[in-house]
Amino acid sequence: MHGPPAETASDTPSVTLLTEGTYPHSHGGVSVWCDQLVQGMPDVDFRVIAVTGTGREPLAWELPRHVRGVESHPLWGPPPAGRAPRGRHLRAFLTAYEQFLLSLLDPAQEQHFARTFYRLADHAASGALSAALRGEAAARTLVRVWNRPHLHTAAARPTLHDALLATDLLEHALRPLAATPPARGVTHAVSGGLATLPGLLAHHRHGTPFLLTEHGIYLRERYLSFRAEAYRWPVKALMLGLFRLLAVESYRRASLVTPGNRYNRRWEEHGGTPPDRIRTVYNGVDPAAFPPAGPEPERPTLSWAGRVDPIKGLETLIRAFALVREEIPDARLRLFGGTPRGGEGYRTACEKLAAELGAGEAVVFEGRVDDIRDAYAAGNVVMLSSISEGFPFTLIEAMSCGRATVSTDVGGVSEAVGDTGLVVPPRDPEAMARAALKLLHDPALRADMGERARLRVIEQFTLRQTIDAFRDIYHDLAGTRRPEPFERPRRTQDRPAWAAADAERPVMAMAAGGAG
Repeated sequence: MHGPPAETASDTPSVTLLTEGTYPHSHGGVSVWCDQLVQGMPDVDFRVIAVTGTGREPLAWELPRHVRGVESHPLWGPPPAGRAPRGRHLRAFLTAYEQFLLSLLDPAQEQHFARTFYRLADHAASGALSAALRGEAAARTLVRVWNRPHLHTAAARPTLHDALLATDLLEHALRPLAATPPARGVTHAVSGGLATLPGLLAHHRHGTPFLLTEHGIYLRERYLSFRAEAYRWPVKALMLGLFRLLAVESYRRASLVTPGNRYNRRWEEHGGTPPDRIRTVYNGVDPAAFPPAGPEPERPTLSWAGRVDPIKGLETLIRAFALVREEIPDARLRLFGGTPRGGEGYRTACEKLAAELGAGEAVVFEGRVDDIRDAYAAGNVVMLSSISEGFPFTLIEAMSCGRATVSTDVGGVSEAVGDTGLVVPPRDPEAMARAALKLLHDPALRADMGERARLRVIEQFTLRQTIDAFRDIYHDLAGTRRPEPFERPRRTQDRPAWAAADAERPVMAMAAGGAG
């Protein structure tokens, strides 16, 4: 796991973080993780290339001096300046574009993805890609490809309207190809998908080592989110083809892939990552910043923290809570966290569901909190109801606070909890209700699980372990010499004023509402 020799005499590695919809323009789990790395490594020069929504997002984090710059690439703002190719240049573009589309839609043509993908990146570098994709010729090329008899999309009879919509989505998704890829140091994508584009280009053009960390499996989450979209099948097939082959290319080109749990590792191995280029690094928290939460509330309470989003499975949690109330009528459910822009309809649907189940007055959406520890202290039991997760911060933070937990068995949840909490299948309100009732009825069991959960965090999931692991990885990939061990400065604040729930999510998930 060694990178090329250092380009200068400096022993300070240069790391470019690659983000999508997260740090440093949003709060939330992945952004907290990025801030932990940056604050914990003043001996590393950081830069950030951030894929954002509109480009108007303000910085949500106070950046230390060793973050040398932030370059933002919005997906949904005005189109980039540039002129569409003409004449023979247009014909060359359309030839490459047609083969690119075929690689996304026809498994027999997948081997052409990388070549045509980087060819499109050359058009992006010259400022021509976005303009070319907004032209009529690009849409008509897609219609012809879709309607090839041997492709499944032909049976859906795709229309020119479908092609215009799909081409527009593709144009937005490929805008980060216009980023200037770092020619030195290490690029570190903190998610799969569109965040990887500058890192793939840097590796392709300059041989820059590319590091990939997936907190959740980006491709799996795109599969889940596109199920709920109103797009017709040809549009979905095209975009999911793009995300699938981006995952394959990212796993193939990464110098190292660092999943946060064994569940992610299995996906990454299945996606083609050589096992010797995978190293699991768990998320960590500072146990001193998350001490035991103290006395429980007198009224039986379930608490939850996260962003109000369909992937968090709140409808399952609300249905489970309604079952709990049948046995414990004075129980309540407190939901801490904000509602992302565009997610208001989901929150309204959850509130309506609670009312329909007769629990409306006992289900409280508390909104964002200045200190996330208050959310964990608010419950006798902390709940996690997600249908997809990586290695969730809210869970290990609640464990560090000594609270018993009930969680869905997704991602790395079982690895995090071990035998210190109850784990149930996702989308199963009855199982979740039974687990919650078991803990609510047994204070001694809650106390025992909470104590053991905190000990588990201290032994296995500390922030120091995470930072030390990535410092070693950065030096290995950059070919720089490690410094002598030193005591990292403590933050001047125990906890930034961020809520567990926020607008942080991959920005392509907002495609339907992101006109631009």
